[in-house]
Amino acid sequence: MSNYEPMPENQRYDGGPVAGQQAHGRGGDGSAVRRAALVIHTVADIAAVFLGLWILLYLLEANQGNVFVGFVEGVADGLAWWSQDIFTMDTDGLRVLLNYGLPAVIYLLIGHGVAARVRRL
Repeated sequence: MSNYEPMPENQRYDGGPVAGQQAHGRGGDGSAVRRAALVIHTVADIAAVFLGLWILLYLLEANQGNVFVGFVEGVADGLAWWSQDIFTMDTDGLRVLLNYGLPAVIYLLIGHGVAARVRRL
């Protein structure tokens, strides 16, 4: 019998980290950066969905007394507070489309742009 023990497969012979891994337990795969970019991307998408859903509900003349419709309107108003009455049209549908559509597009552009920038870090 020999006292030889095989070397574990995930370590180098000199005890240093394996290629692609950093010492002190931090992975070098950038998963935290990818997660942060995904969160930014998702928040922008959710904001745009609420704004788009409010536009759709308004244009389809959804019941304003409904709890869900009121909730969507409240969230959309909170997200689009800065763009209210940028466009003052005589047609209510067009006014809502532009005043809530503009922030939806801006949130998407900024959110996806920032997420892409974070991914490059």
